[in-house]
Parts: sequence; C-alpha cells; structure tokens
Amino acid sequence: MERAQVVIAGAGPVGCVAATYLAKHGIDVILAETGLDAAQDLRASTFHSPTLEMLDTLGVAQDLIDMGLKAPVYHWRDRQTGEVLSFDLAEISDVTRFPFRVQCEQYHLARTLSSRLTEQAKARVMFGHRVIHFEQDDQGVTVSLEHVTGITKVHADYLIGADGANSLVRKWLGIEFDGFTYPEHFLCLSTKQRIDDEIPNLAYVNYVSDPKEWLVLLRVPSVWRVLVPASAEDDPAWLLSDEKKNAVFGGLVADGEAVKTEHRTIYRVHQRVAKSFHHGRVLLMGDSAHLNNPLGGFGMNSGIHDAFNGCEKLVQVIKGEAGPDLLERYDRQRRTVTHDFTQQQTIANMAIMRGEKGEAHQRKLDAMRTLVTDDTLRREYLLKQSMFTSLAEAEAIA
Repeated sequence: MERAQVVIAGAGPVGCVAATYLAKHGIDVILAETGLDAAQDLRASTFHSPTLEMLDTLGVAQDLIDMGLKAPVYHWRDRQTGEVLSFDLAEISDVTRFPFRVQCEQYHLARTLSSRLTEQAKARVMFGHRVIHFEQDDQGVTVSLEHVTGITKVHADYLIGADGANSLVRKWLGIEFDGFTYPEHFLCLSTKQRIDDEIPNLAYVNYVSDPKEWLVLLRVPSVWRVLVPASAEDDPAWLLSDEKKNAVFGGLVADGEAVKTEHRTIYRVHQRVAKSFHHGRVLLMGDSAHLNNPLGGFGMNSGIHDAFNGCEKLVQVIKGEAGPDLLERYDRQRRTVTHDFTQQQTIANMAIMRGEKGEAHQRKLDAMRTLVTDDTLRREYLLKQSMFTSLAEAEAIA
C-alpha cells in the first residue's frame, strides 16, 4: 500500500492549487485525476484580484497575466437604451496589487500547476487514476484509486475532494447537496470575430440586461464568448443550430450569419451548497462543495479561496501546530461565506440580468445608476464583486 499525507481527488484548478500549496509547505501529496491530463474546461475564465494575490504566493499569477487579458473595467449595459454603466477596479488599488480581473481560461492554471508539480519532491501527479472509494478511521484514510490496470490503495492522513459537481467523495460521505437548478439552460457561443470592431467602447467583460434576452459578453485571449439563456423546452439541436447562432450574433453585429463560431455548448446552472465541507479526515473544496451561476465569475475563484483556507489549516494540523478541530473552522468559514455571500450575490446578479418589463426593469436600471454614481456604494460594490468582502467576512468567523 502506498503512503501519502494528503490525497487530492481532481486535478482541476482547485485541486492543483491545493496540491501546490501543500507541497510548497512540505506536505507529501498525491494528486489523482480521472482524465489523462488537466481537462480543457471552457467555462470559468475570470480571475479576481484576491485570487491573483493568492496565486502570486504560488508563483503563478504572472503566468496568468502574461497568458490572459487584464480587465480593470467591466460594464453593465442596458440593451434597450444602449446605456453603459462602467466600473473601474482601479478605484480599489489601495487594497490590492492587482486592481483588475484577468481573463484567462481556467485550464491554463490547472495545466501550469500540474506540470510544475511533477518537479516538486513532495508531490505526485497521477493522471488516469480515479478515486472510487475510501474508508476513514482515527488513524487516517485509505483511498482506492482505479486505473487502467487495476486498483491502487493509498493510506493517507487526509483526503481532499476537489472532484467537481458530481463528486464521488461527497457522495460517499452521504453529504446532502442542497439548492436548486435554474429552469433555463445556458447557451455559450464563442467566436474569433472581433466583436469590439463593431461595438464602440466595449470592455473585456460586459453584462447586458434585456427584458427579452440578457447576455454576458466577454473576451478571453483567443475568442469572444457570448452566454445567453434558453428555455428548458427549447430543442437542443435548434439551440446549437446556425439559425440560433445567427439570431444571437445578429443582435450584436451587423451580419450574424457571417460570424463563425469556435464552440457551441449547452449546460445547466445550479445554486447548491453541501451541508458540510468537512467530515472527519475529509475536506470538500470547489464545485464538490458548492455551485453557483456564472454571473460575476465567483465559482472557480471561491473554490481557490477554499483551497487556500483549508490547506493553510491542514498544514498546521499535520505538522502538529494545531488540533484537528481547526478543520471545523474551515467548514464554518467557507460554508458560511458561500451561503451568505457567494450564493446571494450570484442570485442577485442573475435577478438584475433576467428579463422583466416595464416598471420592474426600470427599477433595476435606476438601482444600478444609483450604484455607479454614489462613491461609497460603488466602492462597496467593487469590493464585493472582486470578493474582498467575502474573504474578510470569512476571516472574522471564529
């Protein structure tokens, strides 16, 4: 039987960050991933300021900045009137060395860190190995890893489940995953066409409110991405059709038919939080612990915040600097903040975007106008949207 101090299930950005943090602090870690590499997931692409601060301590923030796009300004737009409300993260440069978002696909982070982990004496990366079962007791956790030629068992002190929304680790623990799924589907389209050549004053990140069809329009280095809602009753074949593509881009540029797409993807969006992020010698992080809609770019970032919070405590416990009950504080801090901030803020963002006509739509627009013109409210909003507020709230929880 193999031995490690920590086994991590899942080599997405959260698992790779956790493994890198632990290895850098002298903890012997195995990172086990079902796939043969860090998967090219196209969804998450925004890195917020405090996340960049954290990743800088791992020596990877500058890599992301170099690979990605700096986005200090983002827009809330009203599609009917053409009004643009601009928010500039330079206003909070007094609290961060990174007063901007970085637009860069999440898989770049996972692939960079997983590659560097192979050079770490304290880390082993095991692609093609899936956590299928584990048992824990007072002495540790025995983890079963399935691979192409059989099953390898590893005895570890702790197990981290960073294995995504369908987490086997969470399911084996029997932890409830409470919440709801939005009734609509989300359609994501990407194109290399320079949308900004036809839309003046376009930021890299744009949230467009519209009573008929809201959308998110954002830039990553290789493409422009458009996210629009779709009814659950809509035929998936039609959603992925040229007809739908032409309609979506026709609302943005002069000739929607001429736009060529790189990807067309349909997915469901959930708001769910695990009843516990900690059970004995097992911690849950990232999508295995919580899911939220993509408006605001909080999902991956909050998962990375989980990894830093939980791994900092795990290092202290493993090194004998604190008792195991410190891990209960991880659960209290991250689960409380997920409920009180991340979930509520993403739901609020969704409410602003969703289509409402007449007075309701006007009230939302008026509220956003007040926000952008009031210096105090705007600063509070920027700190919330960049996730500094949630981190401060978590730190305050005993």
